[in-house]
Parts: sequence; C-alpha cells; structure tokens
Amino acid sequence: MVLWRTSLFQLTLAFFGLTLEYRGNVFTQIHEILFYGQGGYDYETIYNMPLWLRRFTYRKINEHYERKNDTTDTVDQSIKNMKAAGAVSNNKIQVPTYVTKASKK
Repeated sequence: MVLWRTSLFQLTLAFFGLTLEYRGNVFTQIHEILFYGQGGYDYETIYNMPLWLRRFTYRKINEHYERKNDTTDTVDQSIKNMKAAGAVSNNKIQVPTYVTKASKK
C-alpha cells in the first residue's frame, strides 16, 4: 500500500491543464485586444472567442499599430530633417517668402 500512495503523489499533472506560461499568454492577449481595440470588444466576447479568431484579431490589431508606428516614425524623421535644415523652429514650419523687397539705391 505504501508504494501505491507514493506513486500517486509523483504525478504532478494528472490531466492536461493549462500551464502558467500559457495562461499568462492568453490573458495578455485578451488584455491587449481589449485595450488596443479601443472599446470595440468586451471581456466575455474575447474570452469565449474561438482560438483561431482571437489570434487573427490579435494579429490584425498588432499589424495596424505597427503600420501606424512606422508612419509616425517617418513623419518624425522628416520633421527632424527639416529642423536640421532650418525650415522648422519652435515646432512651426517657416513658410518661405517669395516676395522680396528690392533694395533702394
């Protein structure tokens, strides 16, 4: 009897459950869909959503924000270039004057 009891306790997982790492990934994914979805989803809908659909939604939101960051980085870089060239001061673009006064001699 003693051997049977010790062998019973050696099994840490007697069923196929979710690991802590997997659960953390699932709840992180749910949180990011809720947060970056900007109110378009509620918790129960995302939690009960099929895995393939939740992963698809997560990827699409991720792609959207990556594209948005790329365009923001491009705009920021062009503003830095304009500041370096002297075309921008105090975050306002200086409009060039095309009409110049002729000197009076």
